[in-house]
Amino acid sequence: MVRAFLGLFALADESTAGALSPITRCEMISVDGESVPHYINEFWTSRQRQASTLHELSYRACFKPQLPGFFIRLLTREGETVYDPFSGRGTTAIEAGLLGRQVIANDINPLSAILTAPRFTLPQEGEVAERLDQVPEGKVGADLDLSMFYHPETEATLVALRRYLIDRYQSGDEDQVDRWIRMVATNRLTGHSKNFFSVYTLPPNQAVSQESQCRINTKRGQVPPYKDVHVIIERKSRQLLSGVSSDERAGLASVGAGASFLTGDARETPTIRSGSVALTVTSPPFLDIVQYARDNWLRCWFNDLDAQAIGRGITMARTVEGWSSVMGEVFDELYRVTRSGGWVAFEVGEVRRGTISLDQHVVPLGRAAGFSCEGIVVNTQQFTKTSQIWGVANNACGTNTNRIVLFYKP
Repeated sequence: MVRAFLGLFALADESTAGALSPITRCEMISVDGESVPHYINEFWTSRQRQASTLHELSYRACFKPQLPGFFIRLLTREGETVYDPFSGRGTTAIEAGLLGRQVIANDINPLSAILTAPRFTLPQEGEVAERLDQVPEGKVGADLDLSMFYHPETEATLVALRRYLIDRYQSGDEDQVDRWIRMVATNRLTGHSKNFFSVYTLPPNQAVSQESQCRINTKRGQVPPYKDVHVIIERKSRQLLSGVSSDERAGLASVGAGASFLTGDARETPTIRSGSVALTVTSPPFLDIVQYARDNWLRCWFNDLDAQAIGRGITMARTVEGWSSVMGEVFDELYRVTRSGGWVAFEVGEVRRGTISLDQHVVPLGRAAGFSCEGIVVNTQQFTKTSQIWGVANNACGTNTNRIVLFYKP
């Protein structure tokens, strides 16, 4: 039934008064000596069903919420469990929660839970401002040089907020409002507009080094201006919450009460019951493309985390063989936690200028674990805005297409 749906799929385009995309092009390819269907179409777009404002947190190497939404709607029912072993900013988890599914999210980087869990217990109007008023006035700078990023008064306010949140956590007094403020502040640390705490720098899904920021400042002839930390947090909070209905609030709170936000290796998740997951939607680290610890050093500082220790635990395989070895163990664990009749949608892409298509390597890994491969879904669309900032044209370099290898557990 799923194969028939994918093969006959045609997307209604809201921007052209309901015109349909072409019906899926299906090509049979041979992978490891067996035929696998390739389903090629525009299955979802950034225009289709505008995503919830709750998704609008920047994170390196994340997919659009329309991707997990497509598979969640297609392959699960309300109340069933959706899992992401490489959760990142929590796109799969948030989309699953909005659609009334139970949620398990895991990532070896603790920043993932910091950015994901607070979006299930949303603050009421006025709570963020009231809590920020309780933060002591900032008087001292950071214990590392951040002068190239922040005005001295902005830095002092950030340091005071950081200390306040750490103290609340360590004392056991931290609540959902504190966690929300921590999440928003973590997301606003650096960026390239007035809505971030920092002077102009690279897009907010990563932080450049202090030396690199000094060079940016010199090249642009800029010095960090004063930014009102509390005002920016309140503004971003309003934006994140602006598109959330009262029913969605209640639904997220209900899902969040039973959700699991794990921090650990995806190859070993003993707290997840065997056969409990209906659908996994995930995108693993791609070889050595993204340096997660280096990109997140400032976020780790703000949250009192050891960026280097986190980086050592993240898979950064430089060869397909090394990457496949790790992912093979992940698939073994996914097979254990997936129920009979359950699914895995494993998103990979072309890397190293299209010379490596990881989907071809993923198929035998899933089969070896016990899954059947139902096909490779290839979504064709233009690159995201963030990619265009970097000067990456469609089908030019980077991860050029969404390629989702779809597995089924008999």
